[in-house]
Amino acid sequence: MDDRVPLIYIVIGEESGDQLGARAVRAIKDACAGYVRFAGLAGERMQAEGLSSLFPLSEIAVMGLINIIRQYPALYRRGMEVVDDILDKKPDLLLIIDSPEFTHAVAKKVRKRRPDLPIIDYVSPSVWAWRPGRARKMARYVDHVLALLPFEVGVHERLQGPKCSYVGHPLIERLDVLRPEEGERGSLESPVLLVLPGSRRSEVSRLLVEFGGVVKLAKDAHPDLRVILPAVGHLRGLIDEGLRDWPVQPEIVVGEEAKFAAFRQAHAALAASGTVTLELGLSAIPMVVAYKVDWIVRQFKWLLTAHSIVLTNLVLGRNAIPEFLDEEANAQNLADHLLPLLAASPERAAQEAALGELDGLMTLPDGTPSERVARIVLDALPK
Repeated sequence: MDDRVPLIYIVIGEESGDQLGARAVRAIKDACAGYVRFAGLAGERMQAEGLSSLFPLSEIAVMGLINIIRQYPALYRRGMEVVDDILDKKPDLLLIIDSPEFTHAVAKKVRKRRPDLPIIDYVSPSVWAWRPGRARKMARYVDHVLALLPFEVGVHERLQGPKCSYVGHPLIERLDVLRPEEGERGSLESPVLLVLPGSRRSEVSRLLVEFGGVVKLAKDAHPDLRVILPAVGHLRGLIDEGLRDWPVQPEIVVGEEAKFAAFRQAHAALAASGTVTLELGLSAIPMVVAYKVDWIVRQFKWLLTAHSIVLTNLVLGRNAIPEFLDEEANAQNLADHLLPLLAASPERAAQEAALGELDGLMTLPDGTPSERVARIVLDALPK
């Protein structure tokens, strides 16, 4: 291929980045009729778009602070391989996606060696939640942040971070699967409760016992209650083991299609904090949210600067969704706030009204998030 064709180098660190990267690559190719080349790191989805990966993504897809510390030497070596490859290939633009512990370390080193290279960061680190000083430091090595959440633009401006644009959350492209068609969500006379204990082993282990207690209290109050638990496939064994002591056994569904089918039927949810709270919000499902962290992270809880750990609350700008952390995330507390959501109550009506604001806050005036990313990336290529 002609070397004059622009080269975009993409650095990701885990599966979520691969998903965003694949959509972005497809949109970029569509927007410029394929007149662009790609290199970098790629998972299965990006490889399906024609990219080859410098090394397998599994070698750096490490979750959790403790695991990152344990594997730091190997991560550092792989990071330097990526830096050397970028300098060798001389791309026209560097696009880093999520996984800031890895991708930002690469970007910092590249900026020192190639100060002329445009660097775009797709997915802002959570500078609004903790370590806000990172935003100002990012401005030294990132030229443009592409934010998934609308409030992040104002956050970076206030914290003197890089230029920031809201490109839309990928969930707003999936409203058709999140929202019920007529007749899918039945009457509150026979309520359906979703139980979502998390997508990580640590989350499930910490929350399942308390969630079981909540389900019992909910079933006592609503004998006709139907309980559905969408399980992450690789955690099915852990979930099955944890459910043995539950007095009320939920229906377990596995896979994304079954999960969203359950969303379209549900009237309320009990959920671990995470992206799922935004999925629930866009599906207009009132919820109660819980989270328990390990003892190391708990020592640093005072560093949190956000008013909420719930993405829906952060987008709304107020705590419309009740949330409970650590010791407060006990069965009685959670049940006290969940039970009103399973009936036609003022609490349910208030949440439904709040969730109805999300479209106005998150919907783009035109195009999709991936198309907006493509436009910004192509505009940033040196002319």
